[in-house]
Amino acid sequence: MAELFPDAWYLILSSRLVPDLDGGYTISTLARARQMADAGAPPLLLTVDPGTADAHAAHRAEFVARGAATASEVFRNLFDEAVGADGGAAEWLRAAARPGGPDPTLEYRSVAGGAVDLPNVVDPHWHLSSAPIVVRDAKGVAAGVVGGFGALYRAWLAHVVAELRERVDRPVVLICESRQLGELLVEWDDPGVRILHTVHTIHLEPPFTADAPVNALWERWLSVASRFDAVLWPTASQRDDVRARFGDDRIDVVAPHGVPVPSGGSRAESGPVVVLGRLAAGKRLDHAIRAFARVVADLPDARLELWGAGAEHDRLAALVRDLGLEGLVTLPGLTLDPGAVLDSASVYLTTSAFEGQGLALAEALAHGVPVVAYDIRYGPRDMLATGGGILVPDGDEGALVEALAGLLGDTALRQRLSAEARAAAAALSPARAMQTVAAACVDALSRPARR
Repeated sequence: MAELFPDAWYLILSSRLVPDLDGGYTISTLARARQMADAGAPPLLLTVDPGTADAHAAHRAEFVARGAATASEVFRNLFDEAVGADGGAAEWLRAAARPGGPDPTLEYRSVAGGAVDLPNVVDPHWHLSSAPIVVRDAKGVAAGVVGGFGALYRAWLAHVVAELRERVDRPVVLICESRQLGELLVEWDDPGVRILHTVHTIHLEPPFTADAPVNALWERWLSVASRFDAVLWPTASQRDDVRARFGDDRIDVVAPHGVPVPSGGSRAESGPVVVLGRLAAGKRLDHAIRAFARVVADLPDARLELWGAGAEHDRLAALVRDLGLEGLVTLPGLTLDPGAVLDSASVYLTTSAFEGQGLALAEALAHGVPVVAYDIRYGPRDMLATGGGILVPDGDEGALVEALAGLLGDTALRQRLSAEARAAAAALSPARAMQTVAAACVDALSRPARR
């Protein structure tokens, strides 16, 4: 194994990985796996969603076809492996079961080809339920129960780790990408496993100020976060906000997602203003459209492209029509080549109410695209600290108009910010990202597990 990462087995755990679902979360999770493999520490990608084996195979093949994963074999899924050779529950699952039956007050659904019955827990905190999960044999007869989702997940992970140790007995580093899963893993007491927990999004509720209410899911996660061997924050700003409010009893590491800077190529001297991302309410794309209506009043050749899909599509399309912007503002849909979109752009725009890091903004910097961004938590202020764009007071559409019009009308300013953008992106390179993650692994393995 390369010297950068210590000699260990590496696992990346996600609730699910589905093409074009969960936005930047899926993209960044897969990118981390690819970058670790390139750095000499190839991980397995583990998921626990109870889809069918055929669906999982199709997802993996699509990721490989897109170049987002190296091979289908790097993926493993709990429910794919819950089925034994005889069609009943796998041996590891039967071994984890205890005598018992289903909860008569709950409805159940059959998964894993009938080998497992999952309780339908109608609760936003369903994953914390200890409701029995029924394990069946090849004849469909109940062979016992597992006491809740946490016990099921930990039993599978113990099985995966045992298999790996039979091949080569070395430490295990598990990178957990999901808060719900992380809450359940703090009970996993294997002393040879270190858990690094990543963060993908904001912990605050509106109005997203440092003293705003904390999301209930985050409150519970923060109460156990000190038991992880490290927490990887995407920005220093979020790390600092959490430390100021909740103390510093965690091992906190600032570890932005790595974004490669494309080699060669050329940038368009003039082109559309572009947005990449989900068409979701939190992106506040109505701000972008209303601001652009004012920009084109003075710059009639300007164009705005809102790339992505989501629940807001029809409302945004109606706003474009209401403002008479057909042909000037377009919603082209999803793209499988965001790099080509960015290379055609003159400006990248983000009007989000909140972010974790802002993966698309980071990609824009890597492509040398000047950025106009609301100054929100979290991401823009951190990534534009050394230049590359213009920060606008959060929610100030007038300032947004001024920044966009000024940048579109000033070629020299765009060229200067483009050069700054590429320089800023160097801090987000995969090499830098992997140095940070590898150092966190070295540190974690140098100490006893914190659980």
